[in-house]
Amino acid sequence: MNSKIAMAICLLMLVTGCAATKPINQANLIEQVTASEIAFAKTMADRDHVAFMRLIADDAVFLNGGKPLRGKAAIGEYWKRFYAGPLAPFSWKPDLVEVSAVGVLAQSVGPVTAANGKIIARFYSTWRLEPDGNWRVVFDDGYDVCEICAAK
Repeated sequence: MNSKIAMAICLLMLVTGCAATKPINQANLIEQVTASEIAFAKTMADRDHVAFMRLIADDAVFLNGGKPLRGKAAIGEYWKRFYAGPLAPFSWKPDLVEVSAVGVLAQSVGPVTAANGKIIARFYSTWRLEPDGNWRVVFDDGYDVCEICAAK
C-alpha cells in the first residue's frame, strides 16, 4: 500500500475516532439555548430591535405563516413593526428546548402571549450553534391556538 494512502487512512481514523468519542453535555447545551431564547424574547420586552437582529442567523428563514421571509435583512425589516411602539404587542417564552445529538442544532417551543396576558399562539424556533460560539435562530414560525386549547 502506498505510504501516503496509509497515512491518510490513519489520519481519517484518528479524526473520526476523536469526533465520535467527544462527549456532549446535553444539559449544558439545553441551558444555553434556553438562555438564548429568553434573551431573544427579552428584546421584545426591552423594545430592542438591534439586539433581536443579533440573535438571527444571516441565512435564517422565518416561515411567517406560509409567506417566508428569507435572510436576516428581510426578517429585520418585517419585524421592525413589532418594535415600533412603546409597549410590546406580545411576548413569548420557551416551555420546551431540545438539542440534537451532535449539539449544533436545537428546537425551542412555547406560548406566545398577547399584551393582555392571553395565550394567542405557539412558536417554534430552530437554533444553530454558530462558529463564533453563539446560538442563532435559523428557522422560526408559529401557529395560532384556539381559545379552548389555550385554556388547557
